[in-house]
Amino acid sequence: MCTGRWAKCTGNLLFPLALCCIVANILLFFPNGEVWGTEQIMESVWYFPGVIGGGVLVLLPASVMRAAGMEGSCFANRCGMMVSMLLSAVGVAGALYCMIVSVVGLQDGPLCDTGDGIFIYPFFNQTLNESYLFNQEVWDVCEHPKNAVLWNIVLFSILLGVGTLEAVLSLSQVANGLLGCLCGTCMNKRQGNMA
Repeated sequence: MCTGRWAKCTGNLLFPLALCCIVANILLFFPNGEVWGTEQIMESVWYFPGVIGGGVLVLLPASVMRAAGMEGSCFANRCGMMVSMLLSAVGVAGALYCMIVSVVGLQDGPLCDTGDGIFIYPFFNQTLNESYLFNQEVWDVCEHPKNAVLWNIVLFSILLGVGTLEAVLSLSQVANGLLGCLCGTCMNKRQGNMA
């Protein structure tokens, strides 16, 4: 496959993934679909792993990747592939940021009211053997917001999975960009054959 087409395909795949990260991050601000005060939202959510890491820092390289794969684009050349390669490294960094913050969010557990009206992290500093992730019976300790544990696990897992996929795709574009920078995008070859 041509390096230009690979770049365009990768860019097209990253757009919906980045959108998915942004939506998952926004949903984390509304545990169980309810509005809570800012002090009742997990600290990990305020680091915006999906909006900044898996979102903006992936959308920028995705748009350049797309442009590098479009015939007639000013990025459809060796220089454009080099820019695509460099920005893909930014995409890898953003995806890794999303993954790391998501792992921390999963490890710490949700911020919730355990019945005394005070919001705490009831699962903070648990060992792997006693982790709430593997023991669904302890989820009931969180009384408010309802289903806070499930909400936390599902959305941070989505961010972790999508961030991993974004990192792999961005890394593949770093390699593809290097190849395109050294060998060309093969866009000009097709245009030369048509003439």
